[in-house]
Amino acid sequence: MAPTKTQRMRALLKQGLVVSPGVYDGYSVRLVEQAGFQAASTTGAGLANSRLSQPDIGIMTLRDNVDACHHIARSVSIPVMSDADNGYGNAVTVYHTVQYFEEAGVVGINIEDQVIPKRCGHMRGKELISANEMAKKIEAAIRARTDPDFIINARTDAIAVEGIEGAIRRARIYLSAGADMLYPDAIRSEDQIQRFVDEVKAPVSISMGLGLRGRPTTPIVSVKRLAKIGVARVSYSRMLTAAAIKGMKNALQAFKDSLDSDQPAERTDLVASADEISELMGYAFINELESQFLPEDQLEKKYGSANEVDYVVRGHQYPGERA
Repeated sequence: MAPTKTQRMRALLKQGLVVSPGVYDGYSVRLVEQAGFQAASTTGAGLANSRLSQPDIGIMTLRDNVDACHHIARSVSIPVMSDADNGYGNAVTVYHTVQYFEEAGVVGINIEDQVIPKRCGHMRGKELISANEMAKKIEAAIRARTDPDFIINARTDAIAVEGIEGAIRRARIYLSAGADMLYPDAIRSEDQIQRFVDEVKAPVSISMGLGLRGRPTTPIVSVKRLAKIGVARVSYSRMLTAAAIKGMKNALQAFKDSLDSDQPAERTDLVASADEISELMGYAFINELESQFLPEDQLEKKYGSANEVDYVVRGHQYPGERA
């Protein structure tokens, strides 16, 4: 029997540092898989920003998050972990939160020790629940999961409030409560990362702020250096959202600049081609299914002659589209 996604994620963590780009929709997660990365992680801020057009300040609901993660996880073969914010309530709520995310097909979740409403880890003004309350949330999470390989990643935002000493103290409590991995968010230096790894003595997840220029929280540390330090997993939560925003701004500006020109805007350097989008989103597979399972008269009615049907299937075009 082939290993499950959760088993594969556990195996990756045992092999060494897992690099996990942050994703927020079908395009981004498919691109991560296509680029050859072995894992991905959803970004709570990216989902809140893109789906709700709101800051990451606790407005996104449990169902908003779970529904998005379900569609993301099912669209790729690589394991995907998710950001479950603060579990959307108390320990009893966390019990149900874990089950919803497990059913969504992700391989684990981050749960943080912020109060409700929470806020993005790189924002000011964070407040924490007690370490004991967070420990109870973790215990409930462990009790709730049906797959023992489903990962509970306990995130602490204590560095901004209680300093590195407080973060380490909390991490040890969360580890004793059953957490599989510890995640000190907005950790402030490479030395702090090293100290956290050395003193907690458990798998540690770090978020790198690639795409967060001007936010002096976690510095950018190379993947090679993080592996040497002993970090188990590194996520790049904002890299793809920041890249997408920059790309869209550049394309819009180029288009706007062309409005008064007699020549249409055709900047192939700024956009993906139709073939690239078709390949990324799996249109060829839909064409293959149609060619195998639709009666010939339906295919001919949809696409015309048999030769055209064959061309569409073999050419990986959109259904009915000609080059």
